[in-house]
Amino acid sequence: MGNFVCGSNRIAGCSFSIHPMSDDFIEIITTALKEVDTSKVWMQTDDVSTLVRGRIPHIFDVTKAIFLHAAKTGVHVAFEATYSVGCPGDTAGDVYMAEDDHVLNKEKADTIKQEAATKFALYPLGGGDYMNQIYAQIEAMKDHGVKVSGTHYATRLDGEVVNIFNGLEKVFIDMEESGSLHTVMTVSMSANSPSAKG
Repeated sequence: MGNFVCGSNRIAGCSFSIHPMSDDFIEIITTALKEVDTSKVWMQTDDVSTLVRGRIPHIFDVTKAIFLHAAKTGVHVAFEATYSVGCPGDTAGDVYMAEDDHVLNKEKADTIKQEAATKFALYPLGGGDYMNQIYAQIEAMKDHGVKVSGTHYATRLDGEVVNIFNGLEKVFIDMEESGSLHTVMTVSMSANSPSAKG
């Protein structure tokens, strides 16, 4: 096995699963995918999850749009995702790094009003003492109009999906730009949950 070398272009990726709690889950997912322009990312789906790769703005744009278009049906939708940048050996698909930062789904997706509850955790890898930076990033989430609270092993966010995703993208970029060689962020999101209605 050869040495893993990080691509110089910092390709990012997200492995995610989306679960509409409905007998029509296939229709909900396929309809959501038809609503989303994925032409600026590399995307592959298997029987476990979907992988999206490319520039950071497009990774967040596509995953936000897919979640919103599924959740706008009113069905309880759960979303589990792992975002990563700087993963050693992640070079295949670098052609998508040639894209500009103009996102394709924001205008349409940002009109969808949708509340959600989210838990996220940020993991800067590759050495260094990042706890103060992680705390700063958690504090910065409040600037995006979301309610921030602590929970075991994660930080909880409550608010509009658009605001939550904007905040998640910002803290992910800020952590990556702070010098983290490999940044990972896990996200669990739930919309239209019957539990939230009591």
